[in-house]
Amino acid sequence: MDSKTEPTRSGRFVGREAFEQWVRNALAQAAHDGWREIILSDATFADWPLRERAVVESLQSWSASGRRLVMLATQYDEVIRNHARYVSWRKTWGHIIECRVCKVANVLDFPSAIWSRDWFMHRVDSQRSTGVFGEDRERGVQLKELLDEKIRNSSPGFPASTLGL
Repeated sequence: MDSKTEPTRSGRFVGREAFEQWVRNALAQAAHDGWREIILSDATFADWPLRERAVVESLQSWSASGRRLVMLATQYDEVIRNHARYVSWRKTWGHIIECRVCKVANVLDFPSAIWSRDWFMHRVDSQRSTGVFGEDRERGVQLKELLDEKIRNSSPGFPASTLGL
């Protein structure tokens, strides 16, 4: 892992490439450190690197009994259409993944973030891909409160499989 982007540090990022690298690094760190709970939040996840083999391998390494992943979005069309590796992994690990749909008026205001008790990343401006990351407990608590509010106002969505007759 690149020492300039190690998720245990705090700071800011600018640009889509930096954002994508922080997603990769965070999920690799989650696997390495065994984060118990992760929340992934974004309006559509369209520009997240969830299609990449390394990202899915990190999630595979992270997944274990007692782990929990909450995924929160306004819709999952982009995930289904563009992130086949993630969708396949999600089917296997559906028992530890809770996907929620939050209908909102303005998707530009929807939080784009990764949260765990150990670390967070919050993309404050999704259009410019700028944001903050780190271990700051106060900022982490504020982000968790925002995400909890969205989760409370959401419903189940993006089932791991669809059952038919």
